[in-house]
Amino acid sequence: MGRPPLLADAVAARRVAALPGWTRSQETITRTFTFKGFPDAVAFVERIVAPAEAMEHHPDLDIRYNKVVVTLSTHDAGGLTENDFALAAQIDQLQT
Repeated sequence: MGRPPLLADAVAARRVAALPGWTRSQETITRTFTFKGFPDAVAFVERIVAPAEAMEHHPDLDIRYNKVVVTLSTHDAGGLTENDFALAAQIDQLQT
């Protein structure tokens, strides 16, 4: 499987605008999820494992007590690709 193509800036801007709560910083998109406590935050991270593994696309995760910061970028492509936005949409569905 080859490296996915980078998205043009305008396309990436439109895609992130369609994902409430996500922000873009250069070649990454990030969202902070807040939970009741640490166990819920960790459980959320555990739910991310299956879709990330299925896509072979792994986010950067930062757990701080009841907050999980998810950052996505396609490192081998050097920026944002469709994979980042597809995984972000799946992660959004896991927050409940």
